[in-house]
Amino acid sequence: MTPDPRLSNLVQRADALFRDQALSAVSEWKTRTGGLAVGFLPIYVPRELLHAQGVLPVGLMGGRPDLEIIKGDAYYQSYICHLPRSTIELGLNGSYDALDGLIFPAICDVIRNLSGMWQMLFPHVLVHYLDVPQNFDPAIGGAFYRRDLEMLARALEARGARPLTDDALRQSIALYNENRRLVRDLYALRRREPWKVPTAELYVVLRAALLLPVEEATPLFAEYLELAESDESRRPQDQARVLVAGSFCEQPPLALIKTLERSGCYIVDDDFVQVHRFIRSDIPLDGDPLQRLVEAFLTDAVASPTRYIADGVKGAELEQRLAESGAEGVLFCAPSFCDPALLDQPMAVRAAERAGVPWTAFKYAENSGQFQVIREQAGTFADSIKLWSGV
Repeated sequence: MTPDPRLSNLVQRADALFRDQALSAVSEWKTRTGGLAVGFLPIYVPRELLHAQGVLPVGLMGGRPDLEIIKGDAYYQSYICHLPRSTIELGLNGSYDALDGLIFPAICDVIRNLSGMWQMLFPHVLVHYLDVPQNFDPAIGGAFYRRDLEMLARALEARGARPLTDDALRQSIALYNENRRLVRDLYALRRREPWKVPTAELYVVLRAALLLPVEEATPLFAEYLELAESDESRRPQDQARVLVAGSFCEQPPLALIKTLERSGCYIVDDDFVQVHRFIRSDIPLDGDPLQRLVEAFLTDAVASPTRYIADGVKGAELEQRLAESGAEGVLFCAPSFCDPALLDQPMAVRAAERAGVPWTAFKYAENSGQFQVIREQAGTFADSIKLWSGV
């Protein structure tokens, strides 16, 4: 059958947004609406709060591998992960001039340092370090997180955003609930029929949505889901079903994702662009909407290397994801020098072994010269699954 041209056109539009490091779409939105645009780094920020105040949340994932980092290496050691170095580079070369501020969620010491550096380099823009709690008692961590969100709301208002109101926040939560539902549906379709939703394609769509208001991102997801599900030109192949873990913060280069798929792997679960799925289910619309945001973070967020797990077993959620996705193997794929990912990896490995699922591990950086070695490793792993699974 002939591929649906509407699907290829949609992916091309998403790819153009993904590749636009100068944030042209954000500048166009500001010109059209007169609103503020505030960037955020991985992994999670409550985008509902920004939207309720008329602010465009802009997901920043660092520069592409073809970005030459010169100034960024003057601020960070060259072996530090690509995300902070390229973020500095893009800030200094003017690519982020459209942004009225940046939010730095608590991820690691490097990102904490980056927030202070941004304050010194760009004193004219809003800088907020989102210091999320590691105590999930509502009376302790919940109160702490609520105060942090209230501080953020006041800081946005001081910069010209609308005051935060319960009605506006409740409406924003409803919009993002629908957005998250569609992303869950896309991941469910990929689990069922991974040949219909190539991960390199889904990844570009998810990345493109980070630059759009939710009112445009949700129709993008809905159209992609409809077209991918109905496209009968894509046929299943004899590939190994794998879960990719470890890339929750700095994102892998698109070429690396394509390399894994070309090596004989169907990626049926991952932790890419995690902001879309960090809250696992719908946030209730009743009661105090700000408190509902707080409760969602405390009780309904994904297990992450950046979150303390006091009760239960570290890696238990990975076992659950393996069962739900039907993955036949795990690729532990982490950025070089990513402390949260690499410190969690031994517990994640034990989880895979408890589930009886084979695994392999490698690290990546922006240097594309390593991809052939990774392809050989992933290809050999996929072949071994197909040859010896169930033996």
